[in-house]
Amino acid sequence: RHSITVTTLTSAGNTGEDGILSCTFEPNIKLSDIVIQWLKEGVMGLAHEFKEGKDDLSDQHEMFRGRTAVFADQVIVGNDSLRLKNVQLTDAGTYKCYIITSKGKGNANLEYKTGAFSIPEVNVDCNATSESLRCEAPRWFPQPTVVWAFQVDQGANFSEVSDTSFELNSKNVTMKVVSVLYSVTINNTYSCYD
Repeated sequence: RHSITVTTLTSAGNTGEDGILSCTFEPNIKLSDIVIQWLKEGVMGLAHEFKEGKDDLSDQHEMFRGRTAVFADQVIVGNDSLRLKNVQLTDAGTYKCYIITSKGKGNANLEYKTGAFSIPEVNVDCNATSESLRCEAPRWFPQPTVVWAFQVDQGANFSEVSDTSFELNSKNVTMKVVSVLYSVTINNTYSCYD
């Protein structure tokens, strides 16, 4: 057998949501000739196995039970991406996507990063004594560095006129991030980001 090309994309998973570990390979004519194995570095057993046209989870590690699936209808066209349900921080790490077909075999590594992130919401802060903006993100991990930007001057440093606080959420894993920018000028555009 010769070597086949397997390609992965580094991706990030948001805790509590579903994630995708992207992997593609040279398509094969017969689904029954394709074997897909997903392995996580440092974990005994498989994250997922698909062979003879269906899942084979007999050697699956317990941390992945009930949480993984390949896109079975897309395997024949070379998509062996893995869907990971309910992403956990412990899912982060190096994964290997291993493929065997009648054309040959190949593998590729993928670095999967996990965290918690939510879309920040920016509002006028009614509690402040001067014109100010409040940027709040309810879920975040790891702790971000919050930066305020002014539309005209992206390089402006607002660290002296802003305060940022971090509050652990109920499970002490993610945090609520609140940043307040003071002395804003009316009719200008500001943004906050990590």
